[in-house]
Amino acid sequence: MSIKTATIDGVATIEIARPEKKNAITVAMYQAMADAIAAAGADNAVRALVITGQPGIFTSGNDIEDFMARPPGQGSDSMDSPVFRFMRALVECEKPVVAAVTGAAIGIGTTLLLHCDFVYVSDEARLAMPFVGLGLVPEFASSLLVPQLMGPARAAEKLLLGEPFTPEQAVECGIANAVLPAGEVVNHARRIAARFNALPPGAVREAKRLMRAPQREAVLQTIRREGELFSARLRSPEASEAFQAFFQKRKPDFSKF
Repeated sequence: MSIKTATIDGVATIEIARPEKKNAITVAMYQAMADAIAAAGADNAVRALVITGQPGIFTSGNDIEDFMARPPGQGSDSMDSPVFRFMRALVECEKPVVAAVTGAAIGIGTTLLLHCDFVYVSDEARLAMPFVGLGLVPEFASSLLVPQLMGPARAAEKLLLGEPFTPEQAVECGIANAVLPAGEVVNHARRIAARFNALPPGAVREAKRLMRAPQREAVLQTIRREGELFSARLRSPEASEAFQAFFQKRKPDFSKF
């Protein structure tokens, strides 16, 4: 298993730990993270969660080979797959979630940050959402939330063109709270999470629920709609060409579509 979990002094940590594969996330890892979030939510001793990666890499996104071997089902079946269980678990988590972005955050590595309460980004990080270039569509409600944060013009750069952006730009648009030196980002995230040990947990939960409530249904509906399209796009000729090009280390050729 490439997900490490630990609970120390009221803080549950979920660590993506597969550096040999640039922390690419497999189906089993999504399920492990969903289970870890649920367990932390049910544990009265846990006051906050930290999600982090390895030095120099938060996550490179989906493990494409694993994802193609075990893609989400179609229609309602896709919503029962581990990736969507993880999405629902993070969206529905009532306790504060702090992300420590230790390096590159690609695909879901960026979109999951939209559902964290605090995001601290390493000065070595690079963020990108290259879904369209892979013949896919945005996921994790990013088609809803990114335009709201950045405005439609900049969102088009990030979601349609897949242009990467810097940690400073992530702070500027409201995805992240602060940029920190690479060696400090995890400890800072843990210090922020530990502050909830001194706060009344019921009030924290209710305040978070109120903050998220106005968009909760829209977020869940968008995740479902994106998921249906994403699952269908995985089986499209365009995605097939993009993935073949990825494995063959060449540029995809979409001129025939």
